[in-house]
Amino acid sequence: MTICHLNDLSEGDEADVVRLESAGSIRRRLQDIGLVPGNAVKCLLKSPLGDPVAYDICGAVIAIRKEEASKIYVSKGAENGTD
Repeated sequence: MTICHLNDLSEGDEADVVRLESAGSIRRRLQDIGLVPGNAVKCLLKSPLGDPVAYDICGAVIAIRKEEASKIYVSKGAENGTD
């Protein structure tokens, strides 16, 4: 298992949310869309300049700016599906 920032994921990568370092209304908004510890997230598509990035979160496609994604920690499993 590897801990990294959400913005470190490549297209097609899946991970589980570990923690958020955002505060205030941004933190509440991220939690409202499903970015809470334990929930899965998948990187779907990076824009040509790399910002924002589209993620699959709880079955919805959500675009998140690189600045906010850098405050979200996720856990990636091993490539072979084991931890």
